[in-house]
Amino acid sequence: MVPVDGTHASIEAVALACDLARKNKGKVFVVNVIEVERTLPLEAQMESEETEGDAVLARAEEAAKKAGYQVTGEILHAREAGPAIVDEAIERGIDLAILGTEYRVPFGQFELGKVIQYVLKNAPCEVWICRHPTE
Repeated sequence: MVPVDGTHASIEAVALACDLARKNKGKVFVVNVIEVERTLPLEAQMESEETEGDAVLARAEEAAKKAGYQVTGEILHAREAGPAIVDEAIERGIDLAILGTEYRVPFGQFELGKVIQYVLKNAPCEVWICRHPTE
């Protein structure tokens, strides 16, 4: 499983997952999480976010196509991305989650961010983090 947010790093993680899946005859599942504010119901129509999510999934599918592989993707609505990714990994019986991140140095120190930290701490599967330089 590869969570994608549209960053270069997350799309590169899709290409890596496709290379691994091809070698191991595995499947690649791509997920984009739309974080829904607590003031709205989870099923709320969020057209601009849905459109953006569709575009991100299309970019992920294009990266997979370039890698010579086919992926399936889905948009999830959740309060927070980290728990949604872990829940999806549990529900689908995922063996490996690959998360792409860019090199960020807010306040002069590198940090992974709360989503990656949550997934690393709570995912029942193997988790790989692919850090790329900022575009």
